Amino acid sequence: MGNICGKSSSDNFSQPGRVLGSAPPQPERSSVPAKIGGPPRTLGGSSPNTQNSSNAEEARRRAAEAAEARAQAATSKSGGKLGTQLAAQKKQTRNDTLKEIANNEIRQRDAEEAAQARTHN
Repeated sequence: MGNICGKSSSDNFSQPGRVLGSAPPQPERSSVPAKIGGPPRTLGGSSPNTQNSSNAEEARRRAAEAAEARAQAATSKSGGKLGTQLAAQKKQTRNDTLKEIANNEIRQRDAEEAAQARTHN
């Protein structure tokens, strides 16, 4: 039985080998042209002849306005209930956080003691 998709007469040792430690033959390289391209171009823009400095300045101004609008939208958005809770949590100092945790534990202990008192009727 043989390989259905492969060549039947293929032999790995049919070509002459090379000596251990020698480099494989290098492929031919194409030469690099002396001058590449021309003036830099904006992606999606028109040819360099129709683009002038006023168009570039206009595009830069519009991009700056869009960035400012995005920044304004990000700061003015209310995060809803979770966002306000997160903002309040970020404002807390370490001592405030520790006090809150201690108060929660005291309330939990009191609730457990009350439950035990009710079961020991």
